[in-house]
Formats: sequence, C-alpha cells, structure tokens
Amino acid sequence: MPLRQQIERSMERLMYASRWILAPIYVGMSLGLLALSVKFFQELFHFLPHILEIGEIDFILTLLTLIDLTLVGSLVVVIMFSGYENFVSRLDIGETTEKLDWLGTHDYGSMKMKVASSVVAISSIHLLKVFMNINATDNDKLLWYVVIHLTLVISTLFMGYLDKLTKH
Repeated sequence: MPLRQQIERSMERLMYASRWILAPIYVGMSLGLLALSVKFFQELFHFLPHILEIGEIDFILTLLTLIDLTLVGSLVVVIMFSGYENFVSRLDIGETTEKLDWLGTHDYGSMKMKVASSVVAISSIHLLKVFMNINATDNDKLLWYVVIHLTLVISTLFMGYLDKLTKH
C-alpha cells in the first residue's frame, strides 16, 4: 500500500476515533441533570411549607418555575441520549432493559428542532412569569423580553421551514 494511502487511512481512523472525546461531555450532562434535580427539589421544599400562605399568583409563578426546570431537564435527557447515539455510539442497553420509544429516532436535524422548540417553550414560561408580575417590570425591559421571545419564535419557525425544505 502506498505511503499516501497509509497516511490517509491513519488520519481517517484518528478522526473517527476522536468522536469518543464527546463521551465524557455527555456524562457531564448527566451531572448537570443531577444538579438541576437538586435545584428542582430545593425549590419544591421551599414552596411546600408555605402552600397555604401564598397567593394565587405566587403559587402559579412557583409552578411555572418547576415546569421550567422540568423542561430543561427533559431537554438535557434528549440531547444527552440522542447526541451520544448520533455522534459517538449506539446505546447498548440490552434486551431486558426498558427502552425509550424515541431512542434512536432523532437525527441531528430533529435534535436541533427539539432544542429550538424547548428554548421557545422555556422563553414562553419566563415571559408568562414576567406578565404575571408585570408591576415589578419596567416597560423597556418588558419590551426587550417580548422582542427576544419573538426573535426565538421566528428563528424556530424559520429553522423548521428550512428543515422541511431540505427534506423534500
């Protein structure tokens, strides 16, 4: 085999093997998920003892915070598993282990759309929290919240449209 082909084959193998550099990053995301879980339960334990004392708006704002944390956690799980399967290696979890229905069905494009949609959902929750406590927010800040949210919505719609165009 000529030297050029040997060098090319070695480079290709090295590049292909370098995908494993991502594996510790996905493990790190599971640690981030653990930290998020701690924050969720911290928020819940601060909330529960005062449930009979707080008003309706504070109750809803706290629930929205819990929903927000749950959405972020779900997004981390989707990215962690889908990213690992798409870029590192198939998950070999065995026949007896319960497998998530969506596992192995998300390609890079669908992962991108899931992230964008989740960001819009999280932004919507934050915007709703701002609207529910509107007296505490300056008008110029409120305008920026809405502009940023609309930018995220339009970006997500545009990405979805482009994704649809490229699939045909």
